[in-house]
Formats: sequence, structure tokens, C-alpha cells
Amino acid sequence: MPLYWRTAPAPPHTVLAQLIHARPRDLGDGFTVRRALPDARRRMVGPFIFFDQMGPATTGPGCALDVRPHPHINLATVTYLFEGEILHRDSLGTVQPIRPGDVNWMTAGMGIVHSERTPPDLRNKSSRLFGIQTWVALPEKHEETAPDFLHVDESDLPLLQERDARIRLIVGSLYGGRSPVPTLSGTFYADAALEAGARLTLMPEHEERGAYIVDGTVESEGRDCGPGELLVFEAGGDVFITARTPARVMLLGGEPLGHRHIWWNFVSSRKERIRQAADDWKAGRFASVPGDPEFIPLPERGPQLVDYP
Repeated sequence: MPLYWRTAPAPPHTVLAQLIHARPRDLGDGFTVRRALPDARRRMVGPFIFFDQMGPATTGPGCALDVRPHPHINLATVTYLFEGEILHRDSLGTVQPIRPGDVNWMTAGMGIVHSERTPPDLRNKSSRLFGIQTWVALPEKHEETAPDFLHVDESDLPLLQERDARIRLIVGSLYGGRSPVPTLSGTFYADAALEAGARLTLMPEHEERGAYIVDGTVESEGRDCGPGELLVFEAGGDVFITARTPARVMLLGGEPLGHRHIWWNFVSSRKERIRQAADDWKAGRFASVPGDPEFIPLPERGPQLVDYP
């Protein structure tokens, strides 16, 4: 296994291109997320087009996570938790709880509907919820693939560990390891726990690379960065990230897929496909979620009124 962090001092200059501050977004019922992607300055990092930090928040009586059934097309969603539990249901008939360290990878393809809620047995007691939800765009030739769902237990994910760093490989390939989660393009997504003083080297095996700070303080290119900040790096050359304190960092990126349009819960390379999906949802042509009859209505401002960049 290649040495992927170094104890020698980092060089004075790295390849930090952008520093994005995640913005708060209210999902309703008092549940707020931090959204790092898409951003006005950076819409994607590799195939990652959407990046939300959920919590940390306390759920319980009168304060549960209730993301009602809603549709997706032409993307895959990735749910990964640090704390708590979410119950996933979808129009394929899947009923799957997700717990810390596990991966829920849902391929929307030509269209899927899903909900994510606090499980019934946790709704009447206090519990913590903390995690990351991301959307991964699909290559254009695979956008209309059949919908699918895959759950992978934490124990089945590669753990890359040496001295002062521990990296759980969630999706894709990194440092010679490969996740069992299948992808349709070059991708990497990893959960890195760093002890104070650890220096992580992110090598140029993927063209686009980013690092999202979940906890702690890290330094890159002479700048100290903290929770809720997404560092985006230039292509080529080694990237050095030094943990000033114990830190948790999500590493992400991969192959750029070209421009994507995004509106509401839809992502596609084609504007007309998003308009079609909006019409289909409004007309009830998407499949329903067995056991979850609620749904999120289409926003009043339809995609025909959106100025796509």
C-alpha cells in the first residue's frame, strides 16, 4: 500500500483553488443543513454536484427527520452517517435503515422516488443525527440507466490506516484501495479521521479533488480551515492537509463529467429532461413508495421559469 500521508513538514505552497463556506438551508420542521455544493463559484467537484451536512442535531418527540417521498433522475445519492439512524424507503420497494459507517447508494437513473425519515422506534426518544448526503452525477451515456439501490455495511468498506490517520473508503478508489460500491465514472469519496499533527497527502490520481472539514481545524496553503468549509484543489500535484487539532475530513472528487443542470431534486445533462421529469412528477407518473403515501409537491416555480446557466 502506498504511503499516503507524510510526517515531514508540508511544502509552503499547495494547490488550493477555492475555499467554499457551506450555507445553512432549512429543510422544514426546524431541521437545518449546511450546503457546500452546488455553489455559485463551483457547481461540481468531479461528479459530486450536491453536498449537504445534516446536523449534528437532536431528534425526538416533535423533532424528527421527515424527508417525504420525492423524485430524482440522472444521478446517484449517497447517504453516510456519523451518528444516528435514518430509515430509507424507495419506489423499488426497498426498506433499509442506515447507521453510522454504512453506505446507502441509490441510483436514480431514469427515475426513482424515496423518503428518508427518523425510524419509528427513535421518534419518541431523544437521539443524535449527524451525517452527509451527496448527489453524484451520472455519465451522460448512463443517465437513463435502470434505478437501483445498494446498501453496504461499514465492515465491508476498506479501512486504510497507518499511525496518525484512519481513512474509510466509502466510494471509488483511493490510495490503492477500492470500495465495493460500484460507480459508473472515476470517483473517490472517503472519511478521514486525523490525529493532531497528521499530514495527509492527496495525490493527483484523480483530476478533481476536494476536502470538506467536518470537525476540527486543518491547514492548507497557509490557511487554517474549520468545520463547514470545502477546500477545492487544482488538478495535478500533491495536495497537503495538516491537522492542527484532531480532525474529520471528507475527501471527494474524481473525473469531471461536463456541465449538468440542476433544479429541485433533478440533475441532468439536458434541460428538456428536467422539464419532462417535473411534468411527470406533477402528473403523478413516477412510481410511489410502498408504505409511505405522503409526497413533496412540485415547487410552484417550475423549471420552464428557471434561467439555467
